[in-house]
Amino acid sequence: MGNYCRVQDTGVNSRQLGRRSVVTFAAIIVPPDSPVYTPQQLAYRRVGVPFYFGTHYLALHMLEGFLTRDQILVCSVPHGSRFRFDLLMNGEIGATTMTEPYVSLAEKKGYRVVCTAFYHGTHVGTDAIDDETLRAYNRAVSEAVRRIKANKRRYLQYFIDYHKATDPEIGTLTVDDLRESRLVVCEPAPIPAEEMQRTYEWVKSWGMLETTQSPQDLVNMEVQKRAHAAA
Repeated sequence: MGNYCRVQDTGVNSRQLGRRSVVTFAAIIVPPDSPVYTPQQLAYRRVGVPFYFGTHYLALHMLEGFLTRDQILVCSVPHGSRFRFDLLMNGEIGATTMTEPYVSLAEKKGYRVVCTAFYHGTHVGTDAIDDETLRAYNRAVSEAVRRIKANKRRYLQYFIDYHKATDPEIGTLTVDDLRESRLVVCEPAPIPAEEMQRTYEWVKSWGMLETTQSPQDLVNMEVQKRAHAAA
């Protein structure tokens, strides 16, 4: 959903080209001594989110299932789970969103998960990316998806190694600390038309996408169609 807003505001004529294959797992986390145990108890409490990035929208979606919109309060905190976790540990915020492997790291350190969900991101590119290039990319990603699905546990260590390169504390995690069920991938695909319309209307209902008249203005429909049909 962040890409809906970013494409609207682009200065280089970028548009969405389809759904990403990684289905991201995320959670709202609170400290061990927090009085919050359920999403309902986040009413009128500030939740730190990275504005206009994936978990900003996911937090709104999750909390809408338990609270009225006027009871939902979010505040802007940096992009990147590491930064948000540091703010949470320092007591600067009382709740925040995180993605893996930081959800697992937080749980290992005694922090509490209040609610969780998955979300789909999208690919974005300029008109310089043609359908032939995207077809080749989709073929490579589809093969990666096949291999990961065949043996998720094998790839969990790659996940740790990738993140520990920039954050040594992630290196304290082992494969046994991670849950295979949180590693979800699927074949690359076009953005379904009905889902695109629902997403557009929902984001607009939150006061965003004010200058976009149609969700199709945010997607390169022709490149998306040809690239995925061929793949």
